[in-house]
Amino acid sequence: MQTGMHTDTERCVRAVRSKDARFDGWFFTAVLTTGIYCRPSCPVVPPKPANMTFYPSAAACQQAGFRACKRCRPDTSPGSPEWNQRADLTARAMRLIADGVVDREGVPGLAARLGYSTRQIERQLLAELGAGPLALARAQRAQTARLLIETTPLPMADIAFAAGFSSVRTFNDTVREVFALSPSELRARRSPKDRPAGTPGALTLRLPFRAPLNPDNLFGHLAATAVPGVEEWRDGAYRRTLRLPYGHGVVALTPNPDHIGCRLTLTDPRDLTVAISRCRRLLDLDADPTAVDDQLRTDPLLAPLVDKAPGRRVPRTVDEAEFAVRAVLGQQVSTAAARTHAARLVTAHGDPVDDPEGGLTHLFPSARALAEVDPDTLAMPRTRRTTFTTLVGHLADGSLNLGVETDRAETRARLLALPGFGPWTADVIAMRALGDPDAFLPTDLGVRRAARDLGLPSTPAALTARAAAWRPWRAYAVQYLWATDSHPINFLPA
Repeated sequence: MQTGMHTDTERCVRAVRSKDARFDGWFFTAVLTTGIYCRPSCPVVPPKPANMTFYPSAAACQQAGFRACKRCRPDTSPGSPEWNQRADLTARAMRLIADGVVDREGVPGLAARLGYSTRQIERQLLAELGAGPLALARAQRAQTARLLIETTPLPMADIAFAAGFSSVRTFNDTVREVFALSPSELRARRSPKDRPAGTPGALTLRLPFRAPLNPDNLFGHLAATAVPGVEEWRDGAYRRTLRLPYGHGVVALTPNPDHIGCRLTLTDPRDLTVAISRCRRLLDLDADPTAVDDQLRTDPLLAPLVDKAPGRRVPRTVDEAEFAVRAVLGQQVSTAAARTHAARLVTAHGDPVDDPEGGLTHLFPSARALAEVDPDTLAMPRTRRTTFTTLVGHLADGSLNLGVETDRAETRARLLALPGFGPWTADVIAMRALGDPDAFLPTDLGVRRAARDLGLPSTPAALTARAAAWRPWRAYAVQYLWATDSHPINFLPA
């Protein structure tokens, strides 16, 4: 699959006829005779090719006057894998829009974060996605509103403002226009699985993904490295606290064969869109496993690993600054020791939270709070203390930004310029915090050991040369190499 797939009519028609869910989110099918738009895997009988036209985004379909199909619910498709893979302006803008920046800061705020004029941003997004940032944010608000209507008992006025609408009237008009149903009609149509259940005040959602998805290393990694008080594995779910723009939250994520179960408790419902976006990023749910695995299978020594357990994802993070701090705490120590160091910081400097289910006690400390820590209280070697204090100082004053809008290559170079930051630390942050699908760890002991056992080159230079054939998916190759070890990160907890 590639950029601009919606322009290849013949290929899109074949995808629609095959009803292959792997294409969901790559493009959308608008049906001229009915005025609706669908995902490629829509279960209805495909229309005649002459009656189909294709768009790169749900927002473009809505802007062209098409309504969302009530059968396949295209607005709930997995996001396009392009925005994680690519590092250009459009991809960075889309990651920011998914994180709710347009709703909080407007298009000028989006442009300022990216370092371009609002006109340039508008022109670029319109050219590639058929919709500008306001239309893309509006489509996202409509999806958030639908989730709240179907999964909560909140009054419609509360839902309107929680979803980011400026007025109840705009909310009503948008829902009618996008879904051809009023908000109350949408609520009446919800299925039993969508109705509120479980913990009072919690939102229960289903997060879609492209199959296959192997949960072992994904949830195994998160559970094995969980920081007490901030994260835990309980009753088959990974639970953690979230620091969000308007407040905080607690999320429980449960792997299922066809979706990820998501149970969210938020102090402010306006954070729903951001919380969902960060959970999807944490679990790498918008990846295209077919493209990844097909590329890695071209190496005959990697192919058996891929065939044995396809669909591995890269465990990422909900907070880039938090992960960078934890990467420094984990330098040259065991997983258990890194958790101990982090837990001490959480207890001393994290913000206390109430967990309705018990077990979680704090948010991970902010960079500003950590910048005020007395270095002499840190139980680590002096050189690592310097690395820690330099990092949190740069994060706190804004001179180092690890947000979704950052240029990955430039940020990696800035990390390497910090004291105590070698290639391993910079690359693991690039892989798990910056979301670089091509980040590689040739100096990692686990990667080198796996390479040696498989018959791959085991020296960093020779392994990097061999790994050129795995690009642009070397971060996924790391997951397959790590998985050859018996470390707990590779297994779902019992």
